[in-house]
Parts: sequence; C-alpha cells; structure tokens
Amino acid sequence: MYAAIKHIHLLTVAISLGLFLLRSVWMLLDSPQLQKRWVKILPHIIDTALLVSALSLCVIIGQYPFAEGWLTAKVLGLVAYIVFGTLALKRGKTKTIRTAALVAAFISVAYIVGAAIKHSPMSWLG
Repeated sequence: MYAAIKHIHLLTVAISLGLFLLRSVWMLLDSPQLQKRWVKILPHIIDTALLVSALSLCVIIGQYPFAEGWLTAKVLGLVAYIVFGTLALKRGKTKTIRTAALVAAFISVAYIVGAAIKHSPMSWLG
C-alpha cells in the first residue's frame, strides 16, 4: 500500500509542477490560455489528490508535520510555494513582480524536494 500511495504522490507532484511550469510560461507570454476553464480547474483537482496522498503517507509511516522537522519544513515550504505561486500567476501587479515570485516559487519547490529526499529541514544541506 505504501509503495502505491508514494507513486501516486510522486506522480501528482510531477503533474502539479508540470502544470505550474506550463501556466508560468503562459503568464510570461501573456497567453490567453491562462483564462481557459480547464486551466483554472485541473490544478485544484491534481493538488487535492497530491494533498490526500501526502496525508495518507503521513498516516502510513506514522510521521506528522509539527512532530517531525523535515515534514514541518515541507509544509512551510509548501505555504511559501503557494504564496509565491499565487503572486506569480494571479496577484502580482507587474510582470517584474510576477517573474520574481515565479523564481521564488521554484526555489521553494527545490527546498521542498530537498527536505523530502534528505529527510531534513536543512533540505539539500542536511
């Protein structure tokens, strides 16, 4: 069961990041594709599956955010990613702000991946 849920989790991570990258390119190009209905709905469906798989893995392995440092780091990194991603794709008032937020969002993702792989809040430095 663990292996199946972990694969679902990693797959939804890849799809979520792929969609974010695609939407980021469209934002940089001022593409009207960003206004399509599926572009606004699909990320929420994927991210819900991602969250459910993450919570399932926590239960299976018996480790939880705010009890395990590396999981707390992932949650805090996720919050940063969401804030920066929202600024990049929706709330940034200028292209410069959106681009800077986009870079910060991808740095947040790199931190989260490092914390997940190293099981350390120090991420890649751990």
